[in-house]
Amino acid sequence: MGGTHQSERKSVAATRPVCDYEGSQYQAEFWDSGAREYEDRVERIALQHLLPRSGSLALEIGAGSGRLTSELHNFERVVLLDYSRTQLQQAQERLGRSERYTYVAADVYQLPFVAGLFDTVTMVRVIHHMVDARSALSSIRTVLRPHGAFILEFANKRNLKSIARYLLRRQKWSPFHPDPIEFVELNFDFHPRTMGRWLKESGFIIRTQRAVSNFRLQPLKHVVPTEVLVRADALLQPAGAWLQYSPSIFVGAAADGNGSVAAAEGEFFRCPACGSSALETREGHLYCGAAQGCGKRWPIRNGIYDFKEPLN
Repeated sequence: MGGTHQSERKSVAATRPVCDYEGSQYQAEFWDSGAREYEDRVERIALQHLLPRSGSLALEIGAGSGRLTSELHNFERVVLLDYSRTQLQQAQERLGRSERYTYVAADVYQLPFVAGLFDTVTMVRVIHHMVDARSALSSIRTVLRPHGAFILEFANKRNLKSIARYLLRRQKWSPFHPDPIEFVELNFDFHPRTMGRWLKESGFIIRTQRAVSNFRLQPLKHVVPTEVLVRADALLQPAGAWLQYSPSIFVGAAADGNGSVAAAEGEFFRCPACGSSALETREGHLYCGAAQGCGKRWPIRNGIYDFKEPLN
């Protein structure tokens, strides 16, 4: 997710609209065209430095068509979550269907997983679409086990280009103000200090930060070879631990020691409507009909677990 798209405000919770990429050719138009090779490569470098060396179960939020899923190759299982079913279908075409990959269409505010399930969660180019980023972070913390790894990328409003534009009076909003700025509908930039505070309030401990896409300027990308820009960016990224003035910031965080690890055999999904974890797999759907269930049926369509809308 991220970048230009066919955006719509689709509300799962009335006050929290979700940016939907349903039907979008985002991968082909934004990444496969080659115009974003620099951004793709430097984001992979950041992930490679921040991800644990191995793990059992990872959750990739906003996985889209699986552009970055290959960076999770050291994990035994990976759950790809996106709000768009068509994006997940493209991920299936890229990665295939196997026991290693689970494809889930769901809303990040109401993650359909039991608490403490994942040992690692990644979210790249996603939170800038979140009108309620703090709630999204709290939701993620719930499904992450204690001391689990969380790699977050966010769009930095206090970047050098925005500072220059503000000082030259070419933009009205201040890059130094702590509040997020919605510069396009459902596209937000965040102040690093504010994001750091929200992470701590949500139960995360920030381990390190990396400054990414330091040379994201079209004139520069047209003149300087991509390989040169990528190498220079890789050298500058560690400076993000104390200087956050790049357009993109990657945060390497860990969940605090609170909470529990999901240990009950067979518990994986939970009903986003009522919270019950006693979901039964039936033909074509998951049924929330145990003693304390709500009776909703969540469809399974072509290998995708669909928690956007129940069948009933």
